[in-house]
Amino acid sequence: MSTADRMEQEVFIVDDDGAVRDALRLVFEMDGYHVTAFPDGGSFLSAARTRTPSVVILDVHMPGRSGLEVLQELGPHYGAPVFMISGQGDIPMAVEAIRHGAHDFIEKPFDAETVLARVREAIEARAQKGAKSGDLILASFNGEDQLTPREREVLERIAMGASNKEAGRQLGISPRTIEVHRARIMEKLGARNTADLVRIVYSDVRRN
Repeated sequence: MSTADRMEQEVFIVDDDGAVRDALRLVFEMDGYHVTAFPDGGSFLSAARTRTPSVVILDVHMPGRSGLEVLQELGPHYGAPVFMISGQGDIPMAVEAIRHGAHDFIEKPFDAETVLARVREAIEARAQKGAKSGDLILASFNGEDQLTPREREVLERIAMGASNKEAGRQLGISPRTIEVHRARIMEKLGARNTADLVRIVYSDVRRN
C-alpha cells in the first residue's frame, strides 16, 4: 500500500491515556494515515454510528465503559477490524475479545513498526477478501454450524497446512490470535490435536 493510498485510510484510536493516544496518532500520521482519537468509549461509539474507519485501535482498560464493553456494544458485524490493546493481556482476555468480534489483540508495550505492520496486514487482507468471491472452499462437514465465519477462515488455512504465522499473514492477524481461534475450533469440533482436526474435516468432506 502506497503512502497516497494510506492517506485515504482512517484510523480510530480509543484510549483514555492521552500519552498513548498522542503516540499512536504520531505513528500513524507519520505513515500517512488520517487519525481520529477518542478519550473514551462513549465518544467513539457516537462517531462509529455514522462513520466506519479502516481500522479501530481500542484499549481494554478504560474508566467507565471498558474496551470489552465497548466492543460488545459495537457488535460483531461492525465494518472495520478492531484491534484490542492492553498492558495486562492474557489468553482468557484475548479469547473474550475475539469472541465478541475483535480482529486481533496487541499487548503493551509494543513498538511502532509492529503495530503498523499488523494494521497494514489487516487492511490489505480485508481488501483482498473483498475482491474475492467464494473465499472459503471447505465443503460441508459435521459441526461447521458451530463455527464463526472467522473460525471457518482459520480452519481452512489449517486444513491446507498453513502454520500459525502463515495463516496469520494471510488473514491479517497475529499468530497468537490464530492459536486462540485454533483452540476454540478444536473445542467446538471435539478434536484432540491439529491432525485430529484435519481428519474430522476431511473425513466428513469425503462422505459428502
